[in-house]
Amino acid sequence: MTWNLNISSDTKQKVRKLKKAEITIRFSGKPSNKPLVWDSFFNPEVVKELDTMSPQDYRALVDDFFSRVYYEFYMESGIIFLGAYDPAVLARLDLPPHTDEAGVKARFRELAKKHHPDSGGDAAQFIELMKTYRELIGR
Repeated sequence: MTWNLNISSDTKQKVRKLKKAEITIRFSGKPSNKPLVWDSFFNPEVVKELDTMSPQDYRALVDDFFSRVYYEFYMESGIIFLGAYDPAVLARLDLPPHTDEAGVKARFRELAKKHHPDSGGDAAQFIELMKTYRELIGR
């Protein structure tokens, strides 16, 4: 990490530990050429906010990070279980990483009513919602 940010050494240490944890989980501690979830998750803007983040918000961020790390690990290992959805796709629907099928369907229905063109919603947003939903259920 070669960012020139004004962040505390404690925050730098936390971010480094998260990166090391991902490498340990996904690659048994050995460096890999595969992209890390960490690289896309902890961009400079997010890292700058860590020092001022509430403990609850920080906990939610770390939970989301590890959900994505474990999702990648399961996919790479060929461990597939029916209740798992891609946390990045769930986030586009404002759903937590542990959402089940009923939660996905309920959120989809709620957003479909809101964005459906026949109800005065935006057609582009509705089409994007449909693509996202198909991505989730078409696994």
